[in-house]
Amino acid sequence: MISIVLLGAGFGAGLWVLAAWAFPPRPRLAALLAQGTGPTADATSRLAAVMRGTGVPSRQLTRDLTLLGRSIDRHLTYKITFAGSGLLTPWLLQFLLAVADVEIAVVSTTAASVVLAAIGLLVPDVRVRSTARAHRAETRHALSAYLDLVWITLAGGAGVETALNDASVIGRGTTFSRIRRALDSARLTRTSPWDTLRRLGDDLDVAELTELAASLSLAGTEGARVRQSLAAKAAAMRTRQTSDAEADSQSATERMSLPVVALLLGFLVFIGYPAISQVLNTF
Repeated sequence: MISIVLLGAGFGAGLWVLAAWAFPPRPRLAALLAQGTGPTADATSRLAAVMRGTGVPSRQLTRDLTLLGRSIDRHLTYKITFAGSGLLTPWLLQFLLAVADVEIAVVSTTAASVVLAAIGLLVPDVRVRSTARAHRAETRHALSAYLDLVWITLAGGAGVETALNDASVIGRGTTFSRIRRALDSARLTRTSPWDTLRRLGDDLDVAELTELAASLSLAGTEGARVRQSLAAKAAAMRTRQTSDAEADSQSATERMSLPVVALLLGFLVFIGYPAISQVLNTF
């Protein structure tokens, strides 16, 4: 029964990849230019392209990779490498054990191979999500400082666009560099800076940046007073960051108690097992 299920899963996955290869999506212009100017793709890169055609990675994972500044093709190459290693490792172990005259059922090896391959596909995604979560928290901290700088510049009598550019020049770090690039892009393409900031917030999946763009849009198009709004938003972000820090500290404190509880249970088992064994053996 297990062999039939595994064969069926493999056959379905093969049909999925074959359909993606037979009916590929229309590539983007940037991808075509990269193929024309870059080196010839190897087998792993071609397989990564096939995976992209099937909708892998997801939109959320794509945002996480964009936030971390990592290439989608490189991430898919990691997934393929990890999955291939997990797929081949049990068979290699079986071969080594067979040389040592140790027999293992083929079904067990096949099941272990499929499980390790699935884990290999998921491990890079889990690592990216964990790293992106921490990086997104750092982005919110930097954005809070950026809001304070913009608010101070506005209080000094500067206009909205001037305040945005001056505040981005003062700050340092990845978040400020991205904001500077977005503002430079708006200036070169003659578009409004809040539109580029909104796109940046959507790409990075940072809701606070999107909300900032919406507030600036009201100030730029309808003449609304934005200084008080930015001050309130910066204060709200600091309050949220403080609450998140307290929650993280409480969670860390709870995790620290788990080893103590495990040690206590082990000690109780160590002390109580001889007595319980003696009582049971008397009957």
